[in-house]
Amino acid sequence: MRPPILKDFPERFETERLLIRSPMPGDGPGLHAAVRESMDELLPWMPWTKEHGTVDDSEAGARRARVRFLERTELRMHLFLRETGTLIGSSGLHRIDWSVPKFEIGYWCRTPFAGRGYTTEAVRGISAFAFDTLDAKRVEIRCDPLNRPSARVAERAGFRLEGELRSEAVGTDGTPRNTLVFSMIRADLDAC
Repeated sequence: MRPPILKDFPERFETERLLIRSPMPGDGPGLHAAVRESMDELLPWMPWTKEHGTVDDSEAGARRARVRFLERTELRMHLFLRETGTLIGSSGLHRIDWSVPKFEIGYWCRTPFAGRGYTTEAVRGISAFAFDTLDAKRVEIRCDPLNRPSARVAERAGFRLEGELRSEAVGTDGTPRNTLVFSMIRADLDAC
C-alpha cells in the first residue's frame, strides 16, 4: 500500500448548492463567527467548540486541520454556499483507516442555515467523494442517540443504522453516553 501522504486527490469539489473544500489559511474569522453563532446547538454534542474562544484560536485550528489534510491523517472540509461564499459549517472524513479504506463523517451546520438540507447535501457529496475518489469500502456516521438532528441527517443521506453502543463514550457533561453507528457501503450509495 502506498503511504497515504502520497495520495493525490482534489482539495475541493461542488455539490448543487455547496463548495466543499479543505481548510485554508484565512478561514479563521469565518469559522470563528460560525462556531460562536452556533454555540448553543453545538456545545451539548461537540466538546471542541471550546477551542474557538478567539479568532486566532479558530485560525490556528483551521491551519492545523490544513496540515492534517495534507498529511492525509484527517480530511476536514469547510462548507460554503456556492452563491455567496458564506461558510455555513464543517464536515469531513475522520478516523481514517487507509488499509480498508474506511472513514467516519462528522458534520455540523451554522445555526441560521440549519434545516435547509445543506448538511444532508454535504454528507451525500462527501460520501460520493469517499467512494468515487478515495476508493472507500465503508463510511460511518456516529452520533449520540439524543442528537436527533444528526441521526436524521444520516438517515436522509442513505446510511443504515447498524446498532447502538451502550455507555461507549463520555458526553460533554461528563456522563456516559450511548453512540448510534450508521454505515454506508458502495451498494448503499448506488441505491440512493
